[in-house]
Amino acid sequence: MARVHVVQKSAPYQVEVKAGGYSLTADEPPALGGGGTGPAPYELLLGALGACTAITLRMYAERKGWTLDGVTIDLTHRKDDKRSKIERRLHLFGDLDGEQRARLADIAERTPVTLTLRDGADIDTILAPAEKPPAVLNQRLDEALEESFPASDPPAVSPRVD
Repeated sequence: MARVHVVQKSAPYQVEVKAGGYSLTADEPPALGGGGTGPAPYELLLGALGACTAITLRMYAERKGWTLDGVTIDLTHRKDDKRSKIERRLHLFGDLDGEQRARLADIAERTPVTLTLRDGADIDTILAPAEKPPAVLNQRLDEALEESFPASDPPAVSPRVD
């Protein structure tokens, strides 16, 4: 099971994406009102597809004992009459014959993320109970700490003067 946690940041469309102990920033480009501080959501989607494809091809080639020295993948997304279209261009490096290259292209069509995108996924949206935004909680914590440890309190011990 994959899990991701996304937190909206203070910039208009900037979010922090936390996954598997890693963190990255996503944002919209300035042309769409964002700050351009990270990849846009569709770029992340293409990145997931490309990563899954490259990893799966590497695993398959290793299992077969094929010399696959590297894989690079160029991906684009566009809308065509409300339907998403993704183009995935594979660049396979290594001592591979035509049959091996064709087989790897066939495997690319059946990677887990490819199949999820092709088959679609059921998305259940659950509205969590209302919460205070983290900034409000942090402010309350700061106020509580100030009440418990006020900076203006006189020191409990008088300084020694020699």
